[in-house]
Amino acid sequence: MIATIRSRKTVVQHATRRFAGMAVVGLLLSSCVAADMALDGVSSAPPQIPSRMITEMSKKGMKTESPVLVRIFKQESELEVWKMDGSGRYALLKTYPMCRWSGRLGPKTREGDRQAPEGFYHVTAGMLNPKSQYYVSFNLGYPNRLESALGYTGEALMVHGACSSSGCYALTDQGVGEIYAIVAKALSSGQNHFQVQAYPFRMTPENMALHRSDENLPFWRTLKEGYDAFELTKQQPKVSVCGRRYVFNTAFEGGEPRDPLAACPIPVRQPDPQIMAKIDAEKRKVDAALAESKASPVAAYVDGGMHPSFRELLKKKGPEKLAASISGIKYPVSRPEAALADPFQGVRKRTAAGAISDQSSGD
Repeated sequence: MIATIRSRKTVVQHATRRFAGMAVVGLLLSSCVAADMALDGVSSAPPQIPSRMITEMSKKGMKTESPVLVRIFKQESELEVWKMDGSGRYALLKTYPMCRWSGRLGPKTREGDRQAPEGFYHVTAGMLNPKSQYYVSFNLGYPNRLESALGYTGEALMVHGACSSSGCYALTDQGVGEIYAIVAKALSSGQNHFQVQAYPFRMTPENMALHRSDENLPFWRTLKEGYDAFELTKQQPKVSVCGRRYVFNTAFEGGEPRDPLAACPIPVRQPDPQIMAKIDAEKRKVDAALAESKASPVAAYVDGGMHPSFRELLKKKGPEKLAASISGIKYPVSRPEAALADPFQGVRKRTAAGAISDQSSGD
């Protein structure tokens, strides 16, 4: 009798553990949010900056501890790391191909929409995760002040390793490890936070015109103001939120606006007139390009994107071998069939480098 009770108890315990394990797996697969919450013991020690990268920084007049800035482009599936050089301006350190992002072009507005965020974010040391389920990661800080005020929902949207996304930006383990080490060093050396600028595409007039029929075009024109400010000055733009939008490099009467939804206070200092003139010239170029353009090029949108280099590997190797080649945990490629469909194939050749002046882009 006692043996029978013990046997039944063992069965119940095993079933409970199995059910709990299944629940955890289901939770992990449901979104980047759940999958990226730290699991103790998953990761080893945080990665360090490779010696070859330190050499590259030195060649470009950068120090490992100098401030960093990140730009993300969905359509191109690329992530850029910029660092401040000896001139006090930012210069491009390296461009990383992204293996996977999900959703469509456009901002994230609600939990579960699979959208990767677009906007301006600030990442602090506390938002770095050395024990991510997807190797290492950092939290973008979505929703930011503007998005929260607009009622957008969702949380813990990450830049991480592995080729899987439900709203996150995924790179190879090697790529995200290198990025993690670079930003961690800057944050531990005095930079309070680094800025992440997440865009739908490189914000050229040509790209704006190619997406002229998209409902997000007014929002993208606002993003372009910040994009242009950085392109022209290679300085991190100061980002304020008021009037239900981002406002750049402006000081207001009474300090920073408190209510993102209220009208902007009276400005007491605006951007340099010469810079403003160049930004206005860019607006006119966009207006002209929009007037000449006839249609949006995206015709076969399935879900998110993948850098062409990874798409070729996916075609040749299949999803299992691709997952194993870019991540130590061999996490499955998210929606591989959708990743094979490239909605931007027809426009990729027309994508410009993104510079809007005769200044070097930094690479």
